[in-house]
Amino acid sequence: MNGDPIARELLDLLQESREFTQYFAELGAETVALPAARVTSELPRSSTPSSVAHAAPSRSPLKSEVAQPVVRPSSSSPSAPASLFGDLAPVKPSFEPSKESMEDIWRDIGECTRCGLCEGRTQVVNTHGNHKARLMFVGEAPGADEDAQGKPFVGRAGQLLTKIIEAIGMKREEVIIGNVNRCRPPGNRQPTLEEAAICRPFLFREIAAVQPDVIVVMGNTALRNLLEVREGITRVRGQFQDFRGIKVMPTFHPAYLLRDPSKKRETWEDLKKVRAYLDSNPPGSPQS
Repeated sequence: MNGDPIARELLDLLQESREFTQYFAELGAETVALPAARVTSELPRSSTPSSVAHAAPSRSPLKSEVAQPVVRPSSSSPSAPASLFGDLAPVKPSFEPSKESMEDIWRDIGECTRCGLCEGRTQVVNTHGNHKARLMFVGEAPGADEDAQGKPFVGRAGQLLTKIIEAIGMKREEVIIGNVNRCRPPGNRQPTLEEAAICRPFLFREIAAVQPDVIVVMGNTALRNLLEVREGITRVRGQFQDFRGIKVMPTFHPAYLLRDPSKKRETWEDLKKVRAYLDSNPPGSPQS
């Protein structure tokens, strides 16, 4: 059975479905609304309507399946493969130069009450550091120490992050550090999908204002909210990704390294790649 290409494809789809389900579970989603349009693959040329009718068991169509369009590859890219999830290689736009300053963005955020996290926080924790930094670090959300001091990554995980930054020959004052969410979730839980969706646009505006050469995303929540991928950090860490024309390096969150110090070596390898990239692309040079 393992040599059967159809069986292999079904096993791959099953694995993807499991990872997709785990992804939303980790982000706190209890239900996921299906899109209005369902994606269907084209039938092989040798197939006929009669043969398909005999192959598929009869059933009443679901309401969401009635009169839905078939999604096909764009005519501008005839070689693009059709799949269960549609085109897996969408166009990735780059950030336009932003005329906003960080202060402009923070004034817009204000004493934010856009989601329920405002009820339990002490203060909003905005991104902190060099506004012209080439290197940006993005985590999940503030913890107790950050909520008390109003700065990201100042607790034990923050102290470890400072050591990581220094290990690659930089100072904390040279980089900029932020989180997907700016308010501490109760009990340091993960932000929900709604909470992240409300806060994330401000992070995007900050990225557009700073225009860093590299963003290091730390942990699953930051990875999935920035890049919108299903894969976990273990699978993609150490591999440069792209976020609207900006290089992104996924790696483990410092808080995770405190729980599992054995992952420090892998994180060190990830950050060495970041250092090598910055060294090989000095300020003002086009990114490779």
